[in-house]
Amino acid sequence: MSDHYEMLQKKATEIRKLTIQTIGKLGVGHIGGALSLCEVLSVLYFDAMKIDPKNPRWEERDRFVLSKGHGGPAVYATLALKGYIPMEELDTLNRPGTHLPSHCDMKLTTGIDMTTGSLGQGFSAACGMAVAGKMDNKDCYIFSIIGDGESQEGQIWEAAMLAGSRKLDNFIAFTDYNKMQLDGFIEDVNGLYPLEDRWKSFGWHVQTVPGHDCKAIATAIDNAKKLKGRPSMIILDTVKGKGGFFCENMVASHNMSIDEETWKKAVRLIEEEEA
Repeated sequence: MSDHYEMLQKKATEIRKLTIQTIGKLGVGHIGGALSLCEVLSVLYFDAMKIDPKNPRWEERDRFVLSKGHGGPAVYATLALKGYIPMEELDTLNRPGTHLPSHCDMKLTTGIDMTTGSLGQGFSAACGMAVAGKMDNKDCYIFSIIGDGESQEGQIWEAAMLAGSRKLDNFIAFTDYNKMQLDGFIEDVNGLYPLEDRWKSFGWHVQTVPGHDCKAIATAIDNAKKLKGRPSMIILDTVKGKGGFFCENMVASHNMSIDEETWKKAVRLIEEEEA
C-alpha cells in the first residue's frame, strides 16, 4: 500500500506543476486556493471515486462538485491527467472560446458535474445530488469541496442542516482550511473556530487531517464510507499556495499575476525537490 500512497503523492505533485504552469501561461489567476487542493484531488480522482473517463456521463458514477469554483485550474489539471480532456487544452484556460473557464462550468468542460463559482451554491447543489441519489437508490457517493472563506456563507449551513437531517451518508465533503480568504485571515474577517464542533452540531461526522498527506486523506475517506446514517465532513488542514515559492502562505495569492520567469522557476524548484 505504501507504493499506492506514493503514487498518489506523485500525482498530486503533477497536478501542482500543471496548475502553476496553466495559470502561469495565462499570467493571472486564483493560484493560492488551487494549489491547496492538489492532494485531495489526487486521492479523489486516482483512488476514491468510481468514475470512467471514457464514459464521463456514466449514470452509476460518483459525482464531484468543487463548490469553491475558483480552484478550477487544479481540477482541470487533474482531468487532463486522468484522461478526460486533452493535455494541450490546459493552455486555453480562461481565453476566448475556451472550454476551461476560470470557474468550473458543466456545460463547457467534460468531467465537470456541476457549474460553480457563486460561493455556497455548489455545496447546495451537491447536497441536492445526494438527496437525488438516495431517492433513486443509486450506489454512488457525492463529493464536494468548500472553502473556509466560503463557509461564512449562510447557504453552506442551510445545506449542512438539510444533509444532517436527511442523514445523507452518501455525501462526503471537504473543507479546504487554508485559513485565508480574499480580504485577509479567516479569523480576522469572520472566524470559524471551532469548525469541527460547528459541523458536528448539524449532525455530521467530522474528521480533521493533514491536507497535503494523501494517505491521511484516503484513510479519512475510507472511514467516511464505512459510516452509516450521517454525512461526513473532512477538514483539510492546508497551506494556501502550497508548493509555489512565490505564493505559499500568502493572502495575496487568492488571485495574483504571475510572470513567465516566476512560474517556470516554481515548476523547476518542485522538480528539483522531487529528484
